[in-house]
Amino acid sequence: YYVDDSEGLGRRFDGVGGLSGGGATSKLLVNYPEQQRNEILDYLFKPNFAASLQILKVEIGGDAQSTDGSEASHMHYPWDLNFNRGYQWWMMKEAKKRNPEIKFYGLPWGFPGWVGGGTQSPYTYPNITTSYISKWILGAKAVHNLTIDYVGIWNERPYDITYILTLRAALDENGLNHVQIVAADGDMQITPDILTHPDLSKAVSIIGKHQPHTDSNIYDLETGKPLWASEDFSQKPDNYGGACWARTINQDYANGFITGQIAWCIINSMYDGLPYYDNGLMRAVEPWSGQYYVAAPIWASAHTTQFTKPGWLYLKHGSGVGNFSQGGSYVTFISPDRNDFTIVIETGTFNHSHCRKVIPPFKVQPQDVTFKLAGSLGNLSSLNAWYTKLTFDGSDSTIFQQRSIQVVNNVISLKLDVDEIWTLTTITTGCKGQHPIPPPSKPFPLPYFDNFDVYPIYSEAYNLVQQSGIYEVTEVDGEHKMVIRQMSLEKPVAWQQSDLLGPTIDIIGNYNWYVTTLINAPINGTSGLFVASRVLSRGLDTKPNSGVYFFIFPSNQTYIVSGNAG
Repeated sequence: YYVDDSEGLGRRFDGVGGLSGGGATSKLLVNYPEQQRNEILDYLFKPNFAASLQILKVEIGGDAQSTDGSEASHMHYPWDLNFNRGYQWWMMKEAKKRNPEIKFYGLPWGFPGWVGGGTQSPYTYPNITTSYISKWILGAKAVHNLTIDYVGIWNERPYDITYILTLRAALDENGLNHVQIVAADGDMQITPDILTHPDLSKAVSIIGKHQPHTDSNIYDLETGKPLWASEDFSQKPDNYGGACWARTINQDYANGFITGQIAWCIINSMYDGLPYYDNGLMRAVEPWSGQYYVAAPIWASAHTTQFTKPGWLYLKHGSGVGNFSQGGSYVTFISPDRNDFTIVIETGTFNHSHCRKVIPPFKVQPQDVTFKLAGSLGNLSSLNAWYTKLTFDGSDSTIFQQRSIQVVNNVISLKLDVDEIWTLTTITTGCKGQHPIPPPSKPFPLPYFDNFDVYPIYSEAYNLVQQSGIYEVTEVDGEHKMVIRQMSLEKPVAWQQSDLLGPTIDIIGNYNWYVTTLINAPINGTSGLFVASRVLSRGLDTKPNSGVYFFIFPSNQTYIVSGNAG
């Protein structure tokens, strides 16, 4: 297999990243003990330590359920503007603190109801929606000193050409010319419109597809635009997830010329029982104990991210990029000045590396491979190597182990087994970072009490995960002073039907709890409220559902006990 830059270079590498949101997937991370929280953030973002992620994609909160919870908007109402709600600002600042060069990408799932003007579409009044999005980007910079590099349209929902053109114009009018539009964060059906609509082609910088399974087509390539897997992975933090992620990062380019990958979700920090629980590059679900788990997907990321930077170039297919004859793939990156290069190899087998999407079977076998270095990559005597062998039989895996590889007469010879990841590189700064062993797991501490006195106004209470509606800490008259209040005045422009079907919901703890609640419900404070346990569905599946519900209606001083919320 030739590795040679003398015939030119391939596409620009845009980076490997993770997605916080879609929705509330990072919620429990916020109130981890400071030591463990900083350790977790190091594993995700610190350069040359672990995952070293190069892109952080976040949800632009829309007061709407977006998979595992609803995330707060910066504008609950047209007259409202607040850039201290939610935790994505905090997440981005922590990422930037560790890696000042990280790229940020915002994408909405839902929108406050006023944005749709009484409709269930953000496109009905495009000037209103583009102003709403532009203010989020401007606020990120003005309040938090965060530069947003990319913005999307509407997660996994139809795009609208007029809206995209209006968004581009609004960004430019607000001095946000640097912000690149990624479209359409679903499938790649936007490609024909880009090819036939010059103004749309000018407005869209990057084509983003979800779960592309390393695939693109001739029409995608004909646009000449960067192609991204703008949401991918969706696997558990284990060896299967690591093999999936390594294969995806490599074969996205080897098979589909896809130059950016973003994993959903960046971390599993949600309650057990929510949809897609335990999907993530790593796991941190017990802020009360500080326990967390660093898994193979973190190190699968490191095989690429620690030895490249966005802006490096791929080599051409057949000259450093391709698939092995016995299965697996190899991808070569080179720095713009051609002083450094990195080859990443993976041999994930079908049974161990397939991801969320159903794919055709394929075979991978042990094999001997030889790389012939030429062009500016020649004249080396050795390369730094990092090696992972993932096992699935209960034996110990070898994870991100440093080695050295000899180069003899510009030739590298390797014996490859199945389910391996190799990095061969001139870069010398690779590191398998390690913090102390986290504390042991503990059950949620009971009895649980929170009077909300320690929170800033507008923040979300720890351990409470809103599922429909938006609950934030506010100050009121009377003995309680600090309370949580549901802030939505109308149904959102929903991403999931669950937002339109029933009452607002906030959850805490465990499906198996017995619940006792002491409340103060003013007569004019609400038409009704409820506490529930043993509820069958949560997250995007939240709806009038079986469980045990106790309703109180203050205005007429009645209550109902019911087996559903209907």
